[in-house]
Amino acid sequence: MGSVDEVECLVVGAGVVGLAASRALAMAGREVLIAEREPLYGSGTSSRNSEVIHAGLYYPTGSLKATLCVRGKAMLYAYCAERGLPHRGCGKLLVACGEAEVPKLRALQASARANGVDDLRWVEPAELRTMEPALHAVAALHSPSSGIVDSHALMTSLLGDAEHHGATLGLTSPVRRMRHDGRGWCVQIAGSGDDDDEHAAPALRARWVVNAAGLGAQALARRMHGFPPSKVPRPVFAKGHYYALQGRAPFTRLVYPMPADGGLGVHLTLDLAGQARFGPDVQWLPADADPAALDYTVDPARSEAFYGEIRRYWPALPDGALVPAYTGIRPKLSGPGEPAADFRIDGPAEHGVPGVVQLFGIESPGLTASLAIGEVVAGIVGRA
Repeated sequence: MGSVDEVECLVVGAGVVGLAASRALAMAGREVLIAEREPLYGSGTSSRNSEVIHAGLYYPTGSLKATLCVRGKAMLYAYCAERGLPHRGCGKLLVACGEAEVPKLRALQASARANGVDDLRWVEPAELRTMEPALHAVAALHSPSSGIVDSHALMTSLLGDAEHHGATLGLTSPVRRMRHDGRGWCVQIAGSGDDDDEHAAPALRARWVVNAAGLGAQALARRMHGFPPSKVPRPVFAKGHYYALQGRAPFTRLVYPMPADGGLGVHLTLDLAGQARFGPDVQWLPADADPAALDYTVDPARSEAFYGEIRRYWPALPDGALVPAYTGIRPKLSGPGEPAADFRIDGPAEHGVPGVVQLFGIESPGLTASLAIGEVVAGIVGRA
């Protein structure tokens, strides 16, 4: 087979989770190569979200989403403060727009408390009018530890840490296929040889592969010769639209309605400059959608539904105030009408295959949980 470059850990995907995992591995003394298919790091799902630091309110107690969100939030605030990264703990109001939603709000309060979120406070309408006069709701939960972060500054810092500890980033380096030869994963990178020949000499051999490919994680897992297809969950893609508000919003906190099927409802978020945007909604994509050919076009026709959703908690939203901003697509593991699936962080103990960690369904709160996810990945590799 000739000489093959060898690396201890190959991380596939340079989004926020892949970069956090690379940082944790490199800081643990591992040799790390990051392979990113795009010409820029963090240009996929990580660049198309709300940039919210979640408190951990919504997720079933004991789930990975709950535990890693709560731990990741603490790690993220500490990391941003230490590095001087742009962020703000502006807080969030989760609102019940009618009496029928109050029991759901109480249930979320109990769930959050069980998850270790101990700073939530119930807010009655009179106080709510003082906090946010433009807001309409019959009750709310105030989450002071929710916030916002500059995700691009965060990713740049994570990459800098990883590189400082010896990691290398390879851009425009899509992984074509892999096979295990008993000593490690033989990896073919597009452009490194005959892309159509599955027996072509590999570009490198990796003792460990961390699949942090996001929307393409399942497709990559299926290209790993010897990895059992039964251990690859079906991918589900949900497109979310975001609309920006023209002019200044009369709010100082994030505002979230009750969660909706597949998401957290059309909520109001603020960027670090105080500009408001709304979203995401949920548009389920076809089951056979190709993760490499997804359409990120904003559909202007969806704005009508946005006005209706937003006016439930902000009745004074002016006509014509919303302008299309961007879309994001979430890598989910559950579809319409199904209970929300948990993160999957599958190491050899879960799937029985040596030298691979599969990250499936890392949607929200993946940004908040990124440092904690990296910690888990480094722990799996360290225990081997």
